[in-house]
Amino acid sequence: MTSIQHVRVEGTSYHRGCQYGRQAAARVRLSVQAYQQTFAHYAGLDWPAVRREALRFEAPIGEFRPAYLDELRGIADGAGLDLADVLAINVRTEVMYSAKARQAPGTPTRLPAECSAFAAVPAPGQQGLAIIGQNWDWLLHSAQTLVVLEVRQDDGPDFVTVVEAGLLAKTGMNAAGLGLVTNALVTDADVGEPGLPYHALLRAVLDCATVTEALEALQAGPRSSSANYLVAHASGSALDIEAAPGDFTRLYPLFPEGGVLLHTNHFLAPGTGLAPDIAPVDLALWAMPSSIVRLQRLRAAKTASTARTLDDFRILLTDHADHPHSICAHPDPADHPCEQTATIASVLMDLTGKHVWLAAGNPCQAPYERLDIAL
Repeated sequence: MTSIQHVRVEGTSYHRGCQYGRQAAARVRLSVQAYQQTFAHYAGLDWPAVRREALRFEAPIGEFRPAYLDELRGIADGAGLDLADVLAINVRTEVMYSAKARQAPGTPTRLPAECSAFAAVPAPGQQGLAIIGQNWDWLLHSAQTLVVLEVRQDDGPDFVTVVEAGLLAKTGMNAAGLGLVTNALVTDADVGEPGLPYHALLRAVLDCATVTEALEALQAGPRSSSANYLVAHASGSALDIEAAPGDFTRLYPLFPEGGVLLHTNHFLAPGTGLAPDIAPVDLALWAMPSSIVRLQRLRAAKTASTARTLDDFRILLTDHADHPHSICAHPDPADHPCEQTATIASVLMDLTGKHVWLAAGNPCQAPYERLDIAL
């Protein structure tokens, strides 16, 4: 059973980090302990080696947003850990996925598939809610490290994010009316070269007031890993941005069709993965094969109904087609214990009314509850 701690912070970057680390100390420490085993399994690295890898990202983060590095130091100090420990869990994507990308297809371990995501916005001049959400699927240990982090800051919009304890950000919404959901992606270019890491960029998007600003943040420097950033705004703007490692030339936008954007864990933009001399090769069919069927189910629901209500998406996120590798994901008993995954949390956000509903665990079992937040 997933349990969630609500953490509220304010003040300067370092002080916010200290409050975060102090309030969630037990969960941050548990996250560090759990990822020691995870990195050993997926990357073959012991913790001292992981810490060395993580410290390679200190300079890129500091050059991109010095305040984020201050916040990470604060999290470490608040939780009684070293900066390298907290950096390590914040670059877990870069370490794990780069190790997998360097392996040959057919090797026994699969990457954890994470997330089925959507956004729905009204057409210009039409009434309706701007809605965004996702099922976040990940390794089972993260059910015990989940937090709702509510941040009040002087240097950007206040925001709330549903995230693993100790990480800068994940799925969330801010006071400017911008919402963010996300999917892991992996290509042959994910080799772990230091750059802007995934979770720092998620945080950067939540610091933006508009979708255009979010796109600018994602092209502010060379990215270290592939990821999908689905961004929508209360005003009705929405954009899905597929990103491969590299600069602005490795960003691939997707636009709403009928006011809806849908995404899982593989590239959808035309041409990606088809010309290795031009674009990175998508490895998702090998590394995260459930992505294809989950996208098919999302699209089937869109085709079958023109309704775009919160209840429609609640039903969609409980879908069990292709169980256990379904939109509402459950552990596969055939998997190695270190590779078993499930839907850890299901998040629905009404950007128009600035409300967030959260199901702590599989939405087929856990009820959605509206979070007590004030943005």
